[in-house]
Amino acid sequence: MMTRRTFGKIAAATTLGAGLPFNARAQALDEFWVPGEEEAHEATFMQWPNSRAVYDDSAFLADTQQTIANLANAISDFEPVILLADKSQHRAVRRSVSQRVELWDIPTEDLWCRDSGPILARNTAGQRAVIGIEFNGWGNKQVHRRDGRIAQNVAAALDLPYLRTDLKGEAGGIEQDGHGLLMAHESSWLNPNRNPGMDRAELTQALLAAYGADRLIWTKGVYGQDITDYHIDSLARFIRPGQVLANRPQYPDMSDPFHIAAIQTLDAIEQAGLDLTVIYEPEQRRVQSYDFVASYANFYVCNGAVMVAEFGDRQADSAAYRALQQAYRGREIVPLNVDALGELGGGIHCATQQLIA
Repeated sequence: MMTRRTFGKIAAATTLGAGLPFNARAQALDEFWVPGEEEAHEATFMQWPNSRAVYDDSAFLADTQQTIANLANAISDFEPVILLADKSQHRAVRRSVSQRVELWDIPTEDLWCRDSGPILARNTAGQRAVIGIEFNGWGNKQVHRRDGRIAQNVAAALDLPYLRTDLKGEAGGIEQDGHGLLMAHESSWLNPNRNPGMDRAELTQALLAAYGADRLIWTKGVYGQDITDYHIDSLARFIRPGQVLANRPQYPDMSDPFHIAAIQTLDAIEQAGLDLTVIYEPEQRRVQSYDFVASYANFYVCNGAVMVAEFGDRQADSAAYRALQQAYRGREIVPLNVDALGELGGGIHCATQQLIA
């Protein structure tokens, strides 16, 4: 079974889908910024996993599809959900999802809407646009004929400008507070599999311009050990300007590159003067495999609620929920079993992308 940690087993990457023409109505990129996730949403975008080149185990694919349906149904209790799938699959998808989940005919391969879905931005006039960071299958590690075109197709469906950048990468590899501050792992961006020929200074300026920000906290991350090259959204998240919530192992293994990188990143966050709240990863979880990603930080904030994974460790799960209740007062904390996503190396945030209001 393919996982995002054992990407060597993934089907060979193929060429990117051809891009749509640049939207002549697009305004200058520097007029827009990407708001924080906690701001009001018009809807949540999600993607339907279906590619047999990615999912060679039909039983696991069915389990993953049901997990996506369950997540879409849970979010739809709080805001509309737009599930992207090829029209030929809509009848089958509809059997699993609520009538509150709208199906759009935009073909997909995999479920990771945070990475291949549209990044919505806004300007001071309240106009919206889609920021054009090119998804290339996490550095050409996975098929992306369809997924490489999703953001542009959504921009066209919404009749919004698509603002191209020179960047290749994924929104899961950058965390933003919506008020000018970004944080990221170099491994997900300063990498020849995404942005060959760009140095750190060039990447910094390009990311600041893309997100409408003015400061970026870099840490090294982990190169080549998972398909994402260690996306930061599995480790640390802004809960508001100046405040970060992160998870880490309670007993770090200093031979594990992810544990080492996590400690380095959390140290850098504190050294940058941010208020850091740390919660510990679960020890007694249902799935114990090394590849499993057990991240509470990979939560998703929607209108009136926070969707967060539960892993079967009563003590750790409860501690995570209390931290989120403290961070998001007035929002309902909704725990969900998304073990199928953890087995793939991701989580709830990875599977969602907000359509800002």
